[in-house]
Amino acid sequence: MSKQDHHFFNMLSVVIGGLVAVAIVLFGIAHLIGTPFERARSEADSSVAAEAAANTASPARVALAGADNRALAIVAASGGVRAALAVPANGEQTFRAVCSACHATGVGGAPKVGDRAAWAPRIGQGTARLTEHALKGFTGKSGVMIPKGGRSDLPDELIRETVEYMVKMSR
Repeated sequence: MSKQDHHFFNMLSVVIGGLVAVAIVLFGIAHLIGTPFERARSEADSSVAAEAAANTASPARVALAGADNRALAIVAASGGVRAALAVPANGEQTFRAVCSACHATGVGGAPKVGDRAAWAPRIGQGTARLTEHALKGFTGKSGVMIPKGGRSDLPDELIRETVEYMVKMSR
């Protein structure tokens, strides 16, 4: 690279750097000048003020004995989606819908269904012990079992049936 080229690139860098610095200063000045006007405009706009008040209002409500508390009633939003999940009909469906998330992949140290070596010591403890761990949860050296696989809405009998299904598949 010649001396002239080197000088040209140095000058170009200085000019570009200067332009960037000027742009930053102009943006800062515009921000300082514009902020009070934007704040005044948003305060004057009643819909913005109402939205801000709704977003910052306390979600707590107090019900008083003997008072008309109908305004505090919980009402489902129109067109809302219900969060209730369907309860599976049997152990196999429960395994597919709930338990397979961990027991088909080994997530969290869960023994994979069908892995006889991983299930043998657990099956040796007895189905009652496995059911207790499935119902109440368990934290051990090899992994974690959350109570009812995270589906606290499932009946205990369905959990027992699911444990028996998984044991049968892993013998």
